[in-house]
Amino acid sequence: MASLGIDGLVSGLDTTTLINTLMQSEAVPQTILKNKATAGQTLVAALQGLNTRIADLATLATSTAKAGSLSLFTPTSSSTAVTAKTSAGAVSGSIDLVVGATASSKTAVTAAMTAWPDSPPTLTFVSAAGVKTEVTAASSSLDDVVKAVNASGAGVSAVKVASGKDASGAVQYRLQLSSTTSGAAGGFDVHRGTAAEVDAGTAPDLIAQPGAAVISQARDASITLWAGTAAEQVVTSGSNTFTDVIPGVSVTVSAASTEPVHLSIARDATAATKVATDLVAGVNAALGLISTRSAATTSTNASGVTTVTAGVFGGNSTTRGITQRLTDAVLSPVDGQSPSTVGISIDAKTGQFAVDATKFAAALAADPAKVQATMSAIAARVASTSTAVSDKFDGSLTRVITGQQSVVRDLNDRVSVWDDRLAARRAGLQKTYSALETSLSALTAQQKYITSQLATLSTSSS
Repeated sequence: MASLGIDGLVSGLDTTTLINTLMQSEAVPQTILKNKATAGQTLVAALQGLNTRIADLATLATSTAKAGSLSLFTPTSSSTAVTAKTSAGAVSGSIDLVVGATASSKTAVTAAMTAWPDSPPTLTFVSAAGVKTEVTAASSSLDDVVKAVNASGAGVSAVKVASGKDASGAVQYRLQLSSTTSGAAGGFDVHRGTAAEVDAGTAPDLIAQPGAAVISQARDASITLWAGTAAEQVVTSGSNTFTDVIPGVSVTVSAASTEPVHLSIARDATAATKVATDLVAGVNAALGLISTRSAATTSTNASGVTTVTAGVFGGNSTTRGITQRLTDAVLSPVDGQSPSTVGISIDAKTGQFAVDATKFAAALAADPAKVQATMSAIAARVASTSTAVSDKFDGSLTRVITGQQSVVRDLNDRVSVWDDRLAARRAGLQKTYSALETSLSALTAQQKYITSQLATLSTSSS
């Protein structure tokens, strides 16, 4: 509740200014607490930012530490009809192949009709493996037949396609039936009748009826290796992708070829080097953040007074420890050899880590197993250190953040207590000065009365 002004009612004093000045002195302990709480919250925010950066580094390093993280290869093909993708386990090499055929699914269409000739319509599909699937529609409506086929799980999809009109002018349709998977395994036959009738040979082949036709047959894709030699070998696939011809390489064909297609798989030194540089960049980012927020800043005001402000991490033992641990993780020898042997070193001027791309690529070409082992060991140490620091449950930095948050909460609680204390003190001062004005008012009134009485006595005596 706002207080009433009592300035100078009797005394002429600027009571509000006087009370505010006294309250500024009274509030000095609270101001100190507020400043500490603000500084503490700034430190918490900075530590949280660092924790996030190091957690990201842990994820990156864990991925880099995996065996084969540098086993990156680039495939090249002499024909656009053959493409390839590499995965784990790929090795350098090349091969010539001839594409005999691409994979296709079976598609057939029925004769034109206005409705299904049987009621109820019953179809039996026979897969390439000889599995029979009997399908009965709800009515002779072609829409119901399509619905029943698509829900049957026979591995065949159906669609109704307009096909002109009959002699009476009624609209006709054909059913297009297609295997849902490509390759020879997706082949099928379809009969009008039950499975028992198919077994008995009394269910006619639907596609053999007048007006029906097979549009495309189910066919595997095929490639020929070492064509024209005694070692010639044909490899087939139900799809246009071959996953077992070359280890770690999937080959996809899109058109037949008459001449051999040359496919080569070469180690991608650029991509492998990027794996190393990405890890080093992640470490540099974390250490750079610590360095930037540890540095003091200097400012000069209009009066020429220079002030030096310590960085938020200045003198912080936790961040100093993180810097040392990450530095050791990168620079410590692996199997008795310095990481610099594969091009990983620290710049003496900037204090940042760097990867010599030329040296790294040369080492990778000379001994890929050694470089992989070195890279995996360094990454594993970085991952272990980063996880120990940033783990959301028991990371060392996480614990510091939690402790600092507790300190800030305590400071804010103490600030709140001071709010009540200062409010009570202000109320007390206002009451005191109000009482002073009241007392002065009473004394002033008494003085006036006495003066008036003395004046009356003086007049009487005269």
